[in-house]
Amino acid sequence: MSTVELALRVLIVDDEPPARNRLRDLLHDCSEQLALEIVGEAGNGQEALDKLMETPVDVVLLDIRMPQMDGIELAQHIQNMPKPVTGLAKWPPVIIFTTAYDAYAIKAFELHAIDYLLKPIRLKRLFEALTRAREAVPVQTEVLRDLLPEPRKFLSIHERGKIHLVPIEQVLFLRAELKYITVRTAEHEYLLEESLTALEREFAARFVRVHRSCLVAKEAIEGFEKGSEEGEGSGWMVKLKGLDELLPISRRQQHIVKEFS
Repeated sequence: MSTVELALRVLIVDDEPPARNRLRDLLHDCSEQLALEIVGEAGNGQEALDKLMETPVDVVLLDIRMPQMDGIELAQHIQNMPKPVTGLAKWPPVIIFTTAYDAYAIKAFELHAIDYLLKPIRLKRLFEALTRAREAVPVQTEVLRDLLPEPRKFLSIHERGKIHLVPIEQVLFLRAELKYITVRTAEHEYLLEESLTALEREFAARFVRVHRSCLVAKEAIEGFEKGSEEGEGSGWMVKLKGLDELLPISRRQQHIVKEFS
């Protein structure tokens, strides 16, 4: 087997160009003793996900503090990605976080045996982390949720070979249909493969359940209309801002008519 086949494929993710440049230089120094290949760089979460969909990667060097989306949330989206290409020995890739001193993050990483690099990153420490990466186990999604107790800012939607990051603040409703969740914004409809119950728990401050299969954004509620009493509905329908479609409210949830009127 050739050295190229054994090389660790590394993606650098950091919003600051000087930080990416330093990592690139350090990786070049590491390559004198360790077979590795820098497959690309990304300055934000969307760029990183696009790269990962196109390019085989073994290790992601991931900055925690980035605008729009921090590294821990991005790591959650990476864990949920489908395997993008054939030929990868394992998926998802190993995440090595990079961070300026953050007592909370470091304590949490050490507790869960998650590898991290403290900025300014030292060559010896980077070399040690990359050496361990071959045998490392990917971080579990549940652990990442513990590290970032706040709800995600985005939902990651896999569609036609691409990943779309949909801001949660744009979502009007989430509706369970078979094994998928329909994610509705004012302009688009997407399919998401997650649990409605888990989404309700994570985004309890933003959404309210109107039906066993549907959550609506509280801020999007425009009003209520009396509809048919047929089926399992309460006869009430909820109207959301920007949508013509009315959503049924179940008898169990009809109390929201008073709460939001």
